[in-house]
Amino acid sequence: MPSFDRPTNAAIPPSPWIVRFSALIKQGGCVLDVAAGHGRHAWMLHGAGFQVVAVDIDISGLEYLENKPKIEIMAADLESTHWPLEGRLFDGIVVTNYLYRPHFPQLISALNHGGVLIFETFGAGNEYFGRPRNPNFLMKPGELLNLLTPHLHIVAYEHGEETTPRPSVRQRICAVKGDGPYVLP
Repeated sequence: MPSFDRPTNAAIPPSPWIVRFSALIKQGGCVLDVAAGHGRHAWMLHGAGFQVVAVDIDISGLEYLENKPKIEIMAADLESTHWPLEGRLFDGIVVTNYLYRPHFPQLISALNHGGVLIFETFGAGNEYFGRPRNPNFLMKPGELLNLLTPHLHIVAYEHGEETTPRPSVRQRICAVKGDGPYVLP
C-alpha cells in the first residue's frame, strides 16, 4: 500500500485540500511545490495551467517531470540555513507532509501580493496513530494560525483527526498575502 506521509509515486491522488484551494491562485501563475517528493502536486498544478517550481533534496522521483514545459525541478536542501529560492516570488506555495519551522519567514516573503500559501502537515496527536511521532514534526494546536495570522489573511484552517486515507491528525491552512475576504472555492 502506498505511504500516506511519504508517497512513493505521483499516482497517489493530490491532497483534496491542495486541489480545493489551488483555485485561489492566480490563473497561469507560478507555484512553488516545497518538498515535492514524487510530484503529485506539481503534476496536478501543471495540469491546471500553472508554472511550477518543484523543489526537494532528492529529485529522483521527479524525473518524469523533466523537460515538461512550465516545470522547473530544483534539487536543494530545504533544511539548510540558506533559503535556496532567495529573491524569487510566487503566486502560490504548496507544502504537504513536510515541516521545517525556520523557513516560515521565507515562505511568507516569497509570496507575491495576492499569493496563496496552502499548507498541510501532521498535528499534535498524530503520535498515537503512527509516524511522524517526533513533536518536532507535529504542529501544535493553532500553531499555523499563530505563525501566519500577523502576515497573511487566513482563508481556511483545520486541525483535527481524520480516518481517510488513514487515521491521523492533520493541520491545514490556506492563507493569502493581501486583504480579504476571498471567495471560498
